Amino acid sequence: MGHGYQATYPVQVHVEPAVGERNRLTTAFRFILAFPHLILVGGPVAATMSWTWGNVEGRDYGWGAAGGAFGAAVGAVTFIVWFAILFTGQHPRGLWDIAAFYLRWRVRAVSYIALLRDEYPPFGSGPYPATLDLTRPDTPRDRLSVAFRIILIIPHLLAIWALGIAWFFTTIVGWFAILFTGRFPESLYRFGVGVLRWNTRVEAYLLLLRDEYPPFSLD
Repeated sequence: MGHGYQATYPVQVHVEPAVGERNRLTTAFRFILAFPHLILVGGPVAATMSWTWGNVEGRDYGWGAAGGAFGAAVGAVTFIVWFAILFTGQHPRGLWDIAAFYLRWRVRAVSYIALLRDEYPPFGSGPYPATLDLTRPDTPRDRLSVAFRIILIIPHLLAIWALGIAWFFTTIVGWFAILFTGRFPESLYRFGVGVLRWNTRVEAYLLLLRDEYPPFSLD
């Protein structure tokens, strides 16, 4: 996709660059400090392909989710919304707002968990240097793309699975770098922000918040 499409895509994640000396103490205990958010809205990659092992069949695979307790509830609601859009062409306003609230919270929490920011994120809504710009569609919903959403998104799920693995290792490198130097290597930092953007757009598409197909891009 071209840069113009990416710039106008209706799901935008903005993370203010962390400048100066990073907080080594909170970085050292980041997973423990972030645990309440992990329980509620999950870890960095919520939409991914996970591998499991069966007792008889051998290796098997399936689609996994790691969006926390709130994310599980939103996922269940999305199943109801799927039928609502197919039959009425409308996404109930209250249910759209709940899913958008969850996704905005996730962006703030994941920015903290993935060492992109050091400020502790608020529980729910609140000011934070990592934001999600997301607007409710003002046109009739695309029932055809909604009907086949889980099939259409498979290429993105495969990409997010691979990127998520890479993001895990770059975050580990960043963790050690901050502890020893007080800095997160800039290229790895930009990569982390890019994966967060990509993953958030995929989540918004999966949660039926928008119908526009996400770009294959870290920008």
